[in-house]
Amino acid sequence: MHELSLARAVVEMVQAAARRDRFHRVARLHLEVGALAGVEVDALRFALEAIVPGTCLAQAQIDIDTPAGTAWCARCTQAVPISGYLDPCPICAAPVVRHAGGDQLRVIDLLVHDD
Repeated sequence: MHELSLARAVVEMVQAAARRDRFHRVARLHLEVGALAGVEVDALRFALEAIVPGTCLAQAQIDIDTPAGTAWCARCTQAVPISGYLDPCPICAAPVVRHAGGDQLRVIDLLVHDD
């Protein structure tokens, strides 16, 4: 389950930010996991909830957005939404070869308390 290692990396990153920026509690963690990131969002949420006790994220609300993947269709000359790397263009059915987004996992923001 690579979601556990991803969850650990997120927690470590937030803990490092807490030490650097001197905050003690996170009220909200906002993540973005693209549809093409290869991450099971429910498993990631479960892993995060399992490992945050005892950290600055212990009481945090965890919000996870899941934007669609996007690709560039050379035939339509526009960005189109896709849900998988092998999906054809939803407009003209041409094979999509250049993926343009929706494959990242990133921290969007944190709401922190410094008390």
